[in-house]
Amino acid sequence: MITLTSDFGSPYPAAMKGVVLQRTDARLVDIAHDLPRQDVRAAAFWLREVVPHYPPTVHLVVVDPGVGTDRAAVVVRVGDHAFVAPDNGVVRPAARALDGEVEVFEIDVENPASSTFHGRDVFAPAAAEVHEAGVENIESLENVTPAADCVDLTLPDATVEGDVAHGEVLVVDDFGNAITNVPGGFVADAASVLVNGERAPVEPSYAHVAVGERLVTVASHENVELAVNRGRGADAFDVRPGDSVDVER
Repeated sequence: MITLTSDFGSPYPAAMKGVVLQRTDARLVDIAHDLPRQDVRAAAFWLREVVPHYPPTVHLVVVDPGVGTDRAAVVVRVGDHAFVAPDNGVVRPAARALDGEVEVFEIDVENPASSTFHGRDVFAPAAAEVHEAGVENIESLENVTPAADCVDLTLPDATVEGDVAHGEVLVVDDFGNAITNVPGGFVADAASVLVNGERAPVEPSYAHVAVGERLVTVASHENVELAVNRGRGADAFDVRPGDSVDVER
């Protein structure tokens, strides 16, 4: 299996798949190609949430605002998983979420056909080569060399001061739910909380309030989420990714 993750939309992922399928008969599984464009942090968050649910595999990840610059291309091995990606930190949160030592290899990039489509010309061939060699045999590939480390990216933590948690919106999903970095346990026993000074009920799921009503919940990511039943929480709470959020019990 090779998973594919990008912010390419369509049809660019099809070109990457074609390159991979010329080199291997691996089963290709799309994680997402509609991630926020050039938003490395959002991609890193979603990879962290999704990748641990996969069996050992090769993950091809291309969210690459630095394409065509001197940023490196890397393979990051964690146990039986391998990430093939630009060296911009996008895979580090997911790598930390897996159980294993993080090992980094740099991909030797020579004269790609395009300076703007390394997903097709650099990362897709590399992912196919890693799959064919086996994650345990990355060292045997001629075009990779061990590297000391790769760019780190750490998703911010909320701070808790008594009954107030100071956090921020990490991402907004396609439903409009604003996912914060406030840990869900902070609101576990609360019937309602103040979010940036405005009160909202804390409920176990969206349908526990009337259609169109706001709520605070803790979803599958185990963080505090600002939502609306059948609506867009980001709009109702007037927040966007990166905005600060104070939650008061």
